[in-house]
Amino acid sequence: MTGLIDTGGQSLHDWLIDEDIKSRRQALAQRWYFGLRHLLSSPIAVLGLVIVVALVLAAAFAPLLATHNPYRQDLGRALLAPSSAHWMGTDELGRDVWSRLVYGSRTTLYITMLVTVLVAPVGFLIGALAGFIGGWLDTVLMRLTDIFLAFPSLVLALAFSAALGPGIENAVLAIALTIWPPVARLARAETLTVRNSDYVASARLQGASTLRILWRHLVPVCLPSIIVRLTLNMASVILTAAGLGFLGLGAQPPLAEWGAMAAAGRQYLIDAWWLTTFPGLAILLVSMAFNLLGDGLRDMLDPRKG
Repeated sequence: MTGLIDTGGQSLHDWLIDEDIKSRRQALAQRWYFGLRHLLSSPIAVLGLVIVVALVLAAAFAPLLATHNPYRQDLGRALLAPSSAHWMGTDELGRDVWSRLVYGSRTTLYITMLVTVLVAPVGFLIGALAGFIGGWLDTVLMRLTDIFLAFPSLVLALAFSAALGPGIENAVLAIALTIWPPVARLARAETLTVRNSDYVASARLQGASTLRILWRHLVPVCLPSIIVRLTLNMASVILTAAGLGFLGLGAQPPLAEWGAMAAAGRQYLIDAWWLTTFPGLAILLVSMAFNLLGDGLRDMLDPRKG
């Protein structure tokens, strides 16, 4: 049979494994292509995508979009109502609210991306190891996950932030410690569905290490679901970060951050409504956008949709 198949000098066994991997990659690429078409055909998902892209662009081009220095104080211009000179008014220190809102998008995006970068590998590794190895390790890791899931994420983030102290880095760490359990649960469930597959068994017989199997065979399987989970988590990350900033446990002054901006305007809520309204709308809009985009990605990556 090997004489009829050009294996390129490989053994038939190795050649069959490589062909199986190639076919799975082609199937995944085709699935992404049709999924992207499905995503772009959904107006709701496109709306979420547009808002998220606008957030990224605002963060990238904040110096160009800001009409004033967001940190320059001018008490003579304090609490000015929205006008052509100050599109969203000024705060109690005379700083332009629009400019601070634009620069605050950088803080929001920084926290969201950093939390995601921390949570994705940690959650996947814990869940995949628990599902792949099983036994006592699965029991220990899943009970640890259950402990974290037993507490509301915001309450847990507040507890960690209070223990670590105020600051944007501590806020990122506190939020990451509350976000990883759902990712670990999801990675474990995905791993349990494929750990006894033929290609995983073949890799084991060839002497592949556990980490190599996780990286080469389980990551492609878990990646679509984890991407959706992380996208949906971003809304929770933004709300939690805003909550910590509102309570003074997140980004510290004079850094522009939406939650802290809303907190600073509480005492002027009646006479200067714009101080809390515009940061609150920004938080609402971006959180909603990530939820809409996450729903669209879930439909896009659903294997039951042909």
